[in-house]
Amino acid sequence: MEEGRFQRRKDCISIVMPVYHARDSVGAAMDSVRAQTWRDWELLLVLDGCTDGTEKVVEAYCRQARDQRIRVIRQPRNLGAARARNRGIEEAEGRYLAFLDADDLWMEEKLEKELAFLKKTGAAFAFTGYEFADRNGRGTGKVVRVPPVLTYGQALKNTTIFTTTVMFDRAKIGEGLLKMPEIKSEDTALWWKLLRNGYEAHGLDENLALYRRQGNTLSANKAEAIRRIWGLYRKAENLSAPRSLYYFCFWAVRAVGRRLGRKL
Repeated sequence: MEEGRFQRRKDCISIVMPVYHARDSVGAAMDSVRAQTWRDWELLLVLDGCTDGTEKVVEAYCRQARDQRIRVIRQPRNLGAARARNRGIEEAEGRYLAFLDADDLWMEEKLEKELAFLKKTGAAFAFTGYEFADRNGRGTGKVVRVPPVLTYGQALKNTTIFTTTVMFDRAKIGEGLLKMPEIKSEDTALWWKLLRNGYEAHGLDENLALYRRQGNTLSANKAEAIRRIWGLYRKAENLSAPRSLYYFCFWAVRAVGRRLGRKL
């Protein structure tokens, strides 16, 4: 993609936040964006058919903040995270693209440090380390360390790329490639698609985000994660059962390591 397309907002970071039933957490997520040391950003809040009062919380926040960098986009009904993120990507005006889920948080220097990292490495795709947090947004001390680079083959064994830590240089990635597949674990499916097309993911090994753990039981989360990762191997990547099992074994070991805060 030609860099000239983004000359008007060449240093702007477009932040896409899908919002669905997040009335208790979305305000803190927005606060963490507005507290960033990097000031040239736009926040695209995609309200995905909320029916729990989240929309009123967002509207009240925007009235009080009066921050012109925040844009609210409303979906007519709940269409899911993939479509919400894709709608945000379509509306984004900045050269750089980042994602933040409505229940996660950023450290104050997240955007500034990751943008500097992208420019220094010349990469198109970056991600960072992060820390697990409790439902109140307090860090637990379990920090996920990340490798310097992930290729496609490495990423199939290691799904350590966390959506809330990702940043893209849209001047270096074809617009069509950034569309998230409309399947479960659409974010991981997008990372793999990009890596399969020759891009490398560059890791900034610094804790710059908080991954808030919500109320589902740990056993239910594990079972769902297993179903999703297996579905990605078999359906999204069209891998044979033996190859899927090969990569799955590596994934399982590293998933445990992430919970323990080990470098992967």
